[in-house]
Amino acid sequence: MQRRPMLLALASGSWPLAQAQAGADMAAQLKAGGGVVMLRHAQTEPGIGDPEGFRLEQCSTQRNLSSEGRAQAQKIGQWFQSRSLVPSAVRSSAWCRCKDTAEAAFGRFTVLQALGSTFDSRDRRTDDRGKLMSLLQAIPSGRFEVWVTHQVNITAFTGISTATGEAVVVDRGGKPSARSLFAG
Repeated sequence: MQRRPMLLALASGSWPLAQAQAGADMAAQLKAGGGVVMLRHAQTEPGIGDPEGFRLEQCSTQRNLSSEGRAQAQKIGQWFQSRSLVPSAVRSSAWCRCKDTAEAAFGRFTVLQALGSTFDSRDRRTDDRGKLMSLLQAIPSGRFEVWVTHQVNITAFTGISTATGEAVVVDRGGKPSARSLFAG
């Protein structure tokens, strides 16, 4: 059975969620620009966090994408491509699972340190939020960016907990306006 991306729009900024009309609302919102898609990396091998002693410069020491995650990342890219949605920038955490998601989905990325996992360093969240808000507010109308990051970062920024491969659209003011789960 083939799964399709499940698209959800936030109902007037409140919970619970209401379904978007066939994804058109989210696509139109992205085409209007001035916001960001905060995308949680695709599905990984089982585990929480990273193994003790992991190193950012060595992927083999980290928890990485599973084969399902690599396929999921490609499907995410296909969703954007089929709607002619081209982000002006794709920024990624330095963790390999995020970089691999960005590469498989969009074929490009730049590392942004403020998107790095705050799983073990909660004190960084306030500083990183300020940096991310500055970048978000600088995105011009008619353009949008994709930021590939981690669940803890998305939750800290938006208040929304995400599944692997799930995205939250955030407007220029930092308010979440839509979310999408790209099922594998």
